[in-house]
Amino acid sequence: MTGTKAMALDAWARRTGQAFVRFDYFAHGQSSGAFRDGTVGRWLDDSLAVVDTLTQGPLVLVGSSMGGWLSLLVARHRPARVAGWIGIAAAPDFTEDLMLAQLGPQAREKLQREGELRRPSRYSDEPDILTWRLIEEGRHHLVLRTPLRIDGPVHLFHGLKDPDVPWDMSQRLLHHIEAPDVAATFTKDGDHRLSTPADIDRLLTVVSSMCR
Repeated sequence: MTGTKAMALDAWARRTGQAFVRFDYFAHGQSSGAFRDGTVGRWLDDSLAVVDTLTQGPLVLVGSSMGGWLSLLVARHRPARVAGWIGIAAAPDFTEDLMLAQLGPQAREKLQREGELRRPSRYSDEPDILTWRLIEEGRHHLVLRTPLRIDGPVHLFHGLKDPDVPWDMSQRLLHHIEAPDVAATFTKDGDHRLSTPADIDRLLTVVSSMCR
């Protein structure tokens, strides 16, 4: 929750008097816990707890990467609360369609046999740890296999040079989500983070329009 996008949204909310909440999931950022103990269901519980105890009224949900998947699950579980949704390099169903799909037969067999797999991280000196439990539990929360409706505007942002989540994931979401207004912004030189000043300006413009 101390990332560039989250802090920019916080600053914008303070300037405009807009209610706003940001948080870190279990085992992320400032939250305690070991990532190997995390699951999509546990992170969804975190999200619903924040929505149910710390917010009131209609919500505009903003989710980046994994947060895009979690915020779509919140929209599915609390449809009456969601007035709009914004996905930034959203990665719904990433456990199945990105992580597992990219593993070769030997790596997949090792993951199932040993329960976890360590892989180099782009963003840390510590390796990423993929657990078989994360894959199996994630199958209970997939959103691209069944209808997905949001009763408010939807906007997707994605960089065409995203090395982590292919931009066609947002294209897939663009066609899959049922909503009264669905739009997307693809940035030619954009990476996964989409945190340049121009990226932030585009994000704040869309957030502001949804919060009116």
